[in-house]
Amino acid sequence: MNNNKFLLETPELKEENQLFNLIENETKFNLNNCEFSIYETHKAAFGVKLHFDTIAFTAMLRGKKHMKLENKTNYFDYFPGESVLVSPGETMIIDFPEANETPSQCISLSLNPEFIENSLNNLNYSFPKVDETSQWNIQFDEYFLFNNKSLASATNNIMRIAMDDNSQKDIMADFALKELLIRLMQTQARSMVEKNVAKNKSRIGFVVDYIKKNLHQKLSIENIAKLAYVSKSNFFKMFKDELGTSPNEFILQERISKAKELLASQNSIKETAYQTGFSDANYFTRVFKQLVGVTPKRYQDKVAFLD
Repeated sequence: MNNNKFLLETPELKEENQLFNLIENETKFNLNNCEFSIYETHKAAFGVKLHFDTIAFTAMLRGKKHMKLENKTNYFDYFPGESVLVSPGETMIIDFPEANETPSQCISLSLNPEFIENSLNNLNYSFPKVDETSQWNIQFDEYFLFNNKSLASATNNIMRIAMDDNSQKDIMADFALKELLIRLMQTQARSMVEKNVAKNKSRIGFVVDYIKKNLHQKLSIENIAKLAYVSKSNFFKMFKDELGTSPNEFILQERISKAKELLASQNSIKETAYQTGFSDANYFTRVFKQLVGVTPKRYQDKVAFLD
């Protein structure tokens, strides 16, 4: 399980006597440019098909699914904290092996294709990316995602608006959907860059590769920007546009992620601090606890116990 994925807010499950179906019971909320649905399954089932005519963003809230995208993927487990983007005309084939004991709950957002096209065109025209090799675009091959904080927040927001009884909900939903699209594309971009960092020829790919290879030393934003042949201000914009985070935040996240790996391999706290660019072990301990919630020693002991 990925320790960095963020769980979504979970509406109350319905009582079984309130359900029309025990398998993928749908509660639907219609918006001007989106159809928002909550699906619940309270009974074990296998080979259930769920078809989407338009682009659909789905996310797990509770329980577990074992599923595949027809004609596209092999079976994989789908847990809370994870999202799946479904291409137009795609069909999910789903098993619910544990629903008798642990009901599953997920959401889907079926999006208006014209709204998506207009939103992307506006972004590319009015807010072009610094890196001229990149455009605002949804990647259907990057369909399985771990929810980061920004994507989870944007998803929670559209859920809240869709379920709210407000006469202005369509207006608010359109703004929320645009944010969700941006957060989705940024999450995809980060996932793609990190998976293919050695092959990625873009500026952001070069930068991410450089940062990952140099976590053990002091990293100057000004120097990295020069290596990427962009100004410091454009470097910050490029990072925010592509990955949805600042370079400083990204570097810190990477340092802590690397520290977790080293601690899990039973490196000392002092050595871990040094290998991840912290000059002082006490400062490293404070930062690690602030971001992870436990001290490095506690984290190391916990990982050793689980092993």
